[in-house]
Amino acid sequence: MRRFFGLIVFLALLGGVAYLLWPQIKNAQRYSALLSSPTPAENSLPNPLPGQNLTDTWGAARSQGRRHEGIDIFAGRNTPIRATTRGMVLNVGPNGLGGRTVMILGPGGQRHYYAHMEQYPDLKRGEWIEAGTIVGYVGDSGNAKGTPPHLHYGIYAGGGAINPYGLLRKNPAPP
Repeated sequence: MRRFFGLIVFLALLGGVAYLLWPQIKNAQRYSALLSSPTPAENSLPNPLPGQNLTDTWGAARSQGRRHEGIDIFAGRNTPIRATTRGMVLNVGPNGLGGRTVMILGPGGQRHYYAHMEQYPDLKRGEWIEAGTIVGYVGDSGNAKGTPPHLHYGIYAGGGAINPYGLLRKNPAPP
C-alpha cells in the first residue's frame, strides 16, 4: 500500500512538472519546426505594405561607404506594416540606423527586419506571430529622420543580408 501511494505521489509530481513546463516544450517544438521550414521562394512573400509599389533599392550607396541591405517601401506615415512570415519576435526596440525596429525570426532561421517605424503595436520579445500580423507603422525614425516616411525591409541569413525584392510578390498593375 505504501508503495502504491508513493507511485501516486510520484506521478502527481511528474504531471505537475509537465504541466508547468508545457509552454516551454510547446515553444521549443514551434522553434524547431520554424528553423527546419524551407526559406521563402521567389515571389512567395506578401508585400509588408499591401497596395504599395515595390522598387528594388538593394545595394544603393549609403553614408560612410555602406550599401543598402534591404529595400525601402514608401507609404503614408502610420500605414500599418504587416509581417511577411510567421515567426517569433526576436527584438522590438530602437537602434542607431533603423530607429524603431522589429526583427522576426522566420522560416529557415532567416531574420526579417522592419525599420524606420513611427510606432509599434504591443509586441513582445519571444511572442509568436503569423504572416499578416501588424508589426509596426510607417515612419522616418533612425537615420531616415526627415526623409519621406517609409519602411526599410531587410532579410538576413547566416551568410548576411539577402535582397528581399525578388522574394516579395509584386502588386498587380492597376487596370
